[in-house]
Amino acid sequence: MSARILVAEDDVKQARLIRIYLEREGNEVQTVGDGRAAIDRARSSRPDLIVLDVMMPGVDGLDVCRILRAESQVPILLLTARTTEEDMLLGLDLGADDYLTKPYSPRELTARVRALLRRAKAAGHTEPTVLTVGDLEVDTARFEVRISGEPVVLTGKEFAILTVLAGEPGRAFTRAQIIDRVFGFDQNVLERTVDAHVMNLRRKLEKGGREGARYVETVYGRGYRLAVPQGEER
Repeated sequence: MSARILVAEDDVKQARLIRIYLEREGNEVQTVGDGRAAIDRARSSRPDLIVLDVMMPGVDGLDVCRILRAESQVPILLLTARTTEEDMLLGLDLGADDYLTKPYSPRELTARVRALLRRAKAAGHTEPTVLTVGDLEVDTARFEVRISGEPVVLTGKEFAILTVLAGEPGRAFTRAQIIDRVFGFDQNVLERTVDAHVMNLRRKLEKGGREGARYVETVYGRGYRLAVPQGEER
């Protein structure tokens, strides 16, 4: 069972070992070394499963788990050196699907990953890799955007904003919500920065789309939303 897996582990040697074992299973593996990067990468790449170390710099794994679980049903496997029952239950209460205590066997980790992926597939909880709204396609695995099959080249932040909007077409997101989901914990981002990215995103989409088509709409007093084509109201 091949899957896209995000490994968040600040121990470089341990992350490398996990990656080797998971790739032997045929999986596509990405690694990050801190909590903020884990949140940003999970939002932009939409993995099928996350292996998440609890003790990480910046934002610890428990906070990462809490934040991502509020946005997604992606399976999360926690790695923890904390062995008390209270610590383990806290991780599960925050939304983790399973946990392993350190030290652990890489073979056991891969077995747990396989089991979680099977359960997610059976429950229909795997995250979509291609978001389709009308003639617009956002491929989160390949980081590609197409309109009527033709590619549209976006910057990383433009792609991330579009992914947020395309995940819930028709929903109006505030600038603050976009900042939280796209820029993570960077508190220096201003709302006008979001406006500038959205303006460029809108221009590129409309240039690549059919004449007169509107993709990103301004919701006055609220923020932005991805327009739902007529006949596809949700």
